[in-house]
Amino acid sequence: MIAPRNFLPQEASQRPWEAHYPAEVPVSLHYPQRPLPFLLEHTAAKFPDRVVCHYYSQHLTYSQLLHSARRFAAMLIREGVQPGDRVGILLPNLPEYLISLFGTWMAGGVVVALSPMNPREAISSLVAKSECKVIVSLDVLAPLMEHLEHQPELVLLTSLNDRLSWLERIGYAWVRFQRLGFGKPCPGMRVMDFNEALKSSPELVVSVAVDPEEPAYILPTGGTTGAPKAVLLSHKNLMANAWQLRHWSMGEAGAETMLAVLPFFHSYGLSACVLNGIAMGATLVLQHRFSPAGAIRLIEQYKPTILLAVPAMLTAFIKEIRQHKHDLHSLKVCISGGAPLPKSVAEEFSALTGCTVVEGYGLSEASPVTHAGPLDGTAVPGTIGLPLPDTEARIVDAATGTEQLPHGEVGELIVRGPQVMLGYWKNPTETERVLRNGWLHTGDLGTCDENGFFRIVDRKKDLIITSGFNVYPADVESVLRNYPGVQDAAVVGVPNDDTGETVKAILVLESGHKFNRRDFDEFTHRHLSAQQRPKLVEAQSADLPRNFLGKVLRRELREEGAKAAEPLASAAP
Repeated sequence: MIAPRNFLPQEASQRPWEAHYPAEVPVSLHYPQRPLPFLLEHTAAKFPDRVVCHYYSQHLTYSQLLHSARRFAAMLIREGVQPGDRVGILLPNLPEYLISLFGTWMAGGVVVALSPMNPREAISSLVAKSECKVIVSLDVLAPLMEHLEHQPELVLLTSLNDRLSWLERIGYAWVRFQRLGFGKPCPGMRVMDFNEALKSSPELVVSVAVDPEEPAYILPTGGTTGAPKAVLLSHKNLMANAWQLRHWSMGEAGAETMLAVLPFFHSYGLSACVLNGIAMGATLVLQHRFSPAGAIRLIEQYKPTILLAVPAMLTAFIKEIRQHKHDLHSLKVCISGGAPLPKSVAEEFSALTGCTVVEGYGLSEASPVTHAGPLDGTAVPGTIGLPLPDTEARIVDAATGTEQLPHGEVGELIVRGPQVMLGYWKNPTETERVLRNGWLHTGDLGTCDENGFFRIVDRKKDLIITSGFNVYPADVESVLRNYPGVQDAAVVGVPNDDTGETVKAILVLESGHKFNRRDFDEFTHRHLSAQQRPKLVEAQSADLPRNFLGKVLRRELREEGAKAAEPLASAAP
């Protein structure tokens, strides 16, 4: 077991959840004291010919993935990547993501998660902050790397073209032309073709030696406040969470298949799908962009047994199944996270598929999973389940975060365990604020019952969760105030059955200004990520509601939005 830092374990009486673990799940685990390439090396040795991923017509075995990752690692070393150097991955869910991920770790590098959903400014900021030496991306995403504050020494580009049908290739070529024209991608940068670079590289025989305590992964997050930060996770952090999830899922080694549609650039997709899946020798069925009809076709074709999802995905599946007859009975278990799971959604999805549906909880700062419902049929609906093995959790007073509260009382959820981050990248002040005496202060309010089942009753009051993604109002508001004619702006979440919440913007217009929605939408597409863009917009001349200090009362705006949620949600584009 990896001992948590700077604290002594809770007494057994303070860990009532251990008595309610499934019989197959230990309360404490022995973790591999190795860096992350061990996961792939170990599984490839046991199941070399098992398919690790299906993607369109491409089927990669564990042995093939291992060899490709070793070639990628050798190529990085040849190009001057040193241990600790950062390699950015700007890709959707593709086999190249897996190759780049493990290849970077084998070369001793640190992976930086770059989201294709983010605007150019956000990508540029993270690339500069982390000083990426190499970036791996897709040809049609090349415009996101224009005018970077910090230019990488090398860009590796891949394409979907050779894996698509002839009709899809026409559409792909049109998208590529719209974005790149007749010019070359990433002008002014050194660019190499991903596949050609692999072919020209020998395999790295032995991975670069890395201490498991060293950094492995950097990903952006708003953290427990709205200020953008970058979470720094070690090999040990991610290994621990993979091992915890592998045991919690109770899957059979080398026999499970997993629908992998959660984005790998998000910590949930990385740990729950990629690392957990490879730890158990599962086959991953990839979809680079979620579409319910397409995902259902993949389920019917490849018969996955495990589904990791967010509530909005389950809602979309339910709508599709209601309209058309589909057979999803290959699914045995489904773990939902990223947002609160409505009881009605869980019950209907379980009834339609026959699988066990439970809710989990996590945050990027904890790799990310800390809690999950037991999969033996004892999960309590409406709760986030029990802390994972070797994970401790408390409900403490929200004011000071120091007094543990009795069962049933609402307070702040704090957690500690081997999956808790090293800290925020180059941000010791924020690190010290959220990591106190070994405990990670989540900022979420919850309760714990006498059996150790935790429930989230509220979250950071301003945070919006839409389709499993966190949206921080302050980030969006700062952009909207730059739109011509906007004097002030407030952003809140409005309940939505499909996505959990819809982003709504209330704009205060300058006197005499006429609001043009189409022009506004074009502005937000240029400056905000897809999940940040307001779907509902209310323009007004009156000021926003404020308290006596002049602070905007978002609570009142949320309450007004909730009253009109049904018509607003149905009107959203």
